[in-house]
Amino acid sequence: MKLILVLALIMAIFIPAKLELESYLSRGDAPLKLGVRERIGQSAYVAVLGGFRSVIADLLFIDASAAWERTDWTQLLLRLRQATELQPHSIMFWDVAAWHMAWNASIAAERDETRAPSARLRASREYIQLGRDFLERGVAHNPDQPQLYEALARLYRDRLHDHARAAENFYKASQLPGHMAYDERFSAYELSWCKDHEHEREAYERLRALYLRGENERLPTLISRLKFLEQKLNIRPAERLIR
Repeated sequence: MKLILVLALIMAIFIPAKLELESYLSRGDAPLKLGVRERIGQSAYVAVLGGFRSVIADLLFIDASAAWERTDWTQLLLRLRQATELQPHSIMFWDVAAWHMAWNASIAAERDETRAPSARLRASREYIQLGRDFLERGVAHNPDQPQLYEALARLYRDRLHDHARAAENFYKASQLPGHMAYDERFSAYELSWCKDHEHEREAYERLRALYLRGENERLPTLISRLKFLEQKLNIRPAERLIR
């Protein structure tokens, strides 16, 4: 009950400047500087910087979930921008924002039969770019967090089919404390799917090095991609690891 009363008090302070705040934040990624005082009003500024910033961000994020359930993509985007603006060091906010845009909104646009095919494709691509933008800004605010590089790598792999960029971001994640054990391996996998000789050669060297580390690295996908590259690059039979 106390929490409800506190939230009600916060919103009572915040609501008088709510429309001005939304207008300011909807313009994108401008940082919260002292000039915001004039843009969003004194009461909202005090609320944001007076210990309520995280609570307001949480409320906006909850409202974003409600917009998702309504498939109100415009409102969803606005709320996600507001929440990430107020809490730029929340890894989950950036990750979920990108997922909503690059997967949920984008796929919904692809399936929107009220639009012409070309319009569907264009809208889908725009939502994917919005998702990428969320992750790139998240990385800029949190360059030491591997989770955002991993999320960006998955977006490049699964939504943009850019294997080189996916490999790059999995590799960046693998160099940071707290990364997933598969990041280095996934980076090599993605390189192996690139069509140019330079990337294929690098992928081969990386996969070979992983294979030589021992049995724990010799997973089916690694063996399959290594065998493919040994054949594709015409590695001499005597030098091949997979026979």
